[in-house]
Amino acid sequence: MIRSITKQKSLDEVLELLNGFSRIFLMGCGTCTTLCRTGGMPEVLEMATKLQGHDKVITGHMVIPVACDELSHEAIEEQKEAISESEVLLIMTCAFGVQTLARQTQIPAIPALDTLFVGKETGLGRFDQICTQCGSCVLGLTGGICPVTACHKGLLNGPCGGTNNGKCEIHPDKDCAWTLIYGRLAEQGRLDLMRNFLAPRNHNVEPMPGKVWIPFES
Repeated sequence: MIRSITKQKSLDEVLELLNGFSRIFLMGCGTCTTLCRTGGMPEVLEMATKLQGHDKVITGHMVIPVACDELSHEAIEEQKEAISESEVLLIMTCAFGVQTLARQTQIPAIPALDTLFVGKETGLGRFDQICTQCGSCVLGLTGGICPVTACHKGLLNGPCGGTNNGKCEIHPDKDCAWTLIYGRLAEQGRLDLMRNFLAPRNHNVEPMPGKVWIPFES
């Protein structure tokens, strides 16, 4: 299951962002941050306790099923009284969720988390990045294995000189991405693709901020 992977900001940073606010409404998310254990109900309640220990008043809290969904306004409506008594929303969701919720309320919205990458859970409590959403996908030439995310150096044209017996020089217990790519292409009888030279990545595929129009047939 693909998720936005997040980590909690330090309490000191959260308190600094909340400087000047005393009445706080807490919001978490029932999908990504619940999976990451950064913004589910246990984390929301823990944050409430920590803030109360710093003389903050928690007017209420909730965990929205999908914070980045525009339908989250329905959940907000259910808590409008407690939210109206607050000076600020402290939001324990990914950045997309923060922006979605901020559009739907009139009071300041403060993020309690940092959004790291798009990834998936590969072990208990372990989340691996699977895509940087770079806009110049090379998976068709690399056997469906992304060298940008699977290689610590993001190399596009084979392994570095530090690879050793198929392992990465930066993390010796990690398989070298290009060894995996070679193996996959060999299994598929497509090793000729290794002869293709991939130009340096275009870091400005889509000018910032990104916006794409998709044509629809009328």
